[in-house]
Amino acid sequence: MASPKADGGKADLAALARGGRINFGGFLIRLLARLPFLFIAGQFYGADEVGRFAYALIVVEFAAQLATLGLKRGLAQQLSAAPDEEHTAVVYDGLIVAFFGSTIMMAILVVFPQAMFPNSEIRGLERLLPITALALAWTEIMLAALAYRHDIASTVRSRAIVEPFTISIVAGVLAFWAVESGLIIAYVASMVGALLAAIWPFLKSYGLPHHWRPHPVKLWEMARRNLPVAAADAVEWGSRRIDLALLGLFFSPAIVGIYWGAQQVASLPSKLKTSFDPIMGPVISRNVEAGNHKAVAKQVQQVGFWIIAAQAGVALALGIPAMAIMNLIGPEFGVGFLILGVLLAAEVIAAMAAVSEAALIYLARHRNMLISFVMIGLEVALGIGAILVLRSMDLPDYVQATGPAIGLALALGFAALSKAWLLSGIVDAPVSGWRWPLLWAAGAALVVGFFAIMMPDWGQVAIGAPAILIAFGFIIWKKGFGPEDRELFKMKKGEITEDDVELPPPGSSGSAPT
Repeated sequence: MASPKADGGKADLAALARGGRINFGGFLIRLLARLPFLFIAGQFYGADEVGRFAYALIVVEFAAQLATLGLKRGLAQQLSAAPDEEHTAVVYDGLIVAFFGSTIMMAILVVFPQAMFPNSEIRGLERLLPITALALAWTEIMLAALAYRHDIASTVRSRAIVEPFTISIVAGVLAFWAVESGLIIAYVASMVGALLAAIWPFLKSYGLPHHWRPHPVKLWEMARRNLPVAAADAVEWGSRRIDLALLGLFFSPAIVGIYWGAQQVASLPSKLKTSFDPIMGPVISRNVEAGNHKAVAKQVQQVGFWIIAAQAGVALALGIPAMAIMNLIGPEFGVGFLILGVLLAAEVIAAMAAVSEAALIYLARHRNMLISFVMIGLEVALGIGAILVLRSMDLPDYVQATGPAIGLALALGFAALSKAWLLSGIVDAPVSGWRWPLLWAAGAALVVGFFAIMMPDWGQVAIGAPAILIAFGFIIWKKGFGPEDRELFKMKKGEITEDDVELPPPGSSGSAPT
């Protein structure tokens, strides 16, 4: 086993790089699968139906978020505190906690379905939608358990292959047959498919529990300990949904649908950050427990740069031809290009906050949670304020609809600066992932983008967007990546890999979270 002190932390960074490589491939697959669904939804269902679908998803996904009680990230901490032979029982305890949480949420939504469809009648099989709360919660916990054992491929398979391809295929088939509520049925099918894709590797890795009996007191303690992490997760989730909820208070379902379409495209870069979570937690927590704060700072700084670079490149590739991308979703969606541009910028701004939080949940979870609460309050206030200012200028609705996106970007900027500052003070070292070559790479992307937008819509998406990303990536690789970065991303067989270093997940010893 490589020691971080013996190799200068190269093994840890190699593990992070390896996880990033695996998940970047999953991101590309997810991108290829998500765009057909957006095209099908926009072309065959229309903005009004998409807006109705989007609002229902906010409610159900929030219910699932509450049902997991922070176990998506907190499960690893429970596993690290238990002997190896008890790991299967710990995971099944987590599944039981999520089952009870999901059952409560599902019961509420079944009794009060108007919470999902406040402005329209409930049609056909739409009452099935609440079952996805359990599917979502269990999938997250099973994938978190697999990530503890360094199985990231199962997350890629479930989330980047089965889920997006299922929703695209089912939505397309139901659109052909003109099935009522096709989008919602397709979503239910994709969530169930993702769960099934997670169950098989989970059972192979953990098996069935033997001599196991749920302990109510232990389950309650598990849920209680995870409340700060659950709150942080809920705020993170809410920050990407509350803008859509605000929009529904001020605009028609069609505008909500256009915003949701832009949000789906803009959220793709954020998957690059979340894909690092399964491997960042174990790597950072080991150094936290060892009191090696300098190593934590180096890892946050390093991964922060990787994520900022990747998200900026993808944001430019999607943002420069934004109108073409929105036009391809549907004829009503092209006006959402401004919304898409602002949302993409917000995702880049969010990168540093997200990476800092990966360490803060171990070093200062309560202060991190407070910053998150302030952030979401700012998002609401600034979003409403931006809408009212734009409305006072008598601008078109699609311009006014950028208000929530502007509020999101500003609030995320506050969170990024605050969390980086807090973490830097705790570890007594800089943690910012900013490097000046990012500007040169953005300049190269803009030059290529200038010529790309002269092409027709299909050319901008099929040729222009990849060319922009390649131009950005080439400059970053040559000017932004140092020798160590390039070596880590060119790991060959026989070199240090993730498997050469013990990666214990978040433990409860070491620095006490405050």
